Amino acid sequence: MGALDAVAGRVAGGATVAFRPSGSSMVPLILSRQHVVVAPVDPSKLEVGDIVLAGVAGTVYLHLVSSVDPARKRVQIGSNGGRVNDWTSHDRVFGICVAVDGVARSGSEGKRLAADSDNSP
Repeated sequence: MGALDAVAGRVAGGATVAFRPSGSSMVPLILSRQHVVVAPVDPSKLEVGDIVLAGVAGTVYLHLVSSVDPARKRVQIGSNGGRVNDWTSHDRVFGICVAVDGVARSGSEGKRLAADSDNSP
């Protein structure tokens, strides 16, 4: 189990979680080890461009929503560089990124579910 799996479990359980993901797939939106905050989300409210914590084909990603399919209750996830991971169902979208390095992420308002705070890194 990877670090993002543990974060996904906490967010799926209702916690808002702060952590520092590593990797370069979301540059320049999120740099490796930047402080991000992810909150539980109502997947039916997601839009293209939202950054979500989602499980795709057995891997958890903090990636962009690149397409939405409300009729089939799923979203397509991809990196900021244009790489598409795959479609995933609403029940595999654990949370939405609401802040990066203390700066609120526009577009996340109104999409959060009520959550408990758990700001552990």
